[in-house]
Amino acid sequence: MDLSQPTQENVEYMIEGIKNKLKMASAAAMQASAFSVKNYEDILDIYEVAMGSDRLSISQVEALVSELGRLRAR
Repeated sequence: MDLSQPTQENVEYMIEGIKNKLKMASAAAMQASAFSVKNYEDILDIYEVAMGSDRLSISQVEALVSELGRLRAR
């Protein structure tokens, strides 16, 4: 997937990838459609951190989830 373009499809792809990587227990509560393209760069940063690590510590997972929560549309 070409993530160089800020599209809603790319946002949703990255959110799904992050949820899978973090094995989030509450992943169902975090709908990819709740994230806006206007936060594309921040979501891309989170995606790159999540996907760039073989193993994430609990504190890293908590920090990433916290950032996702901050970026989610209300």
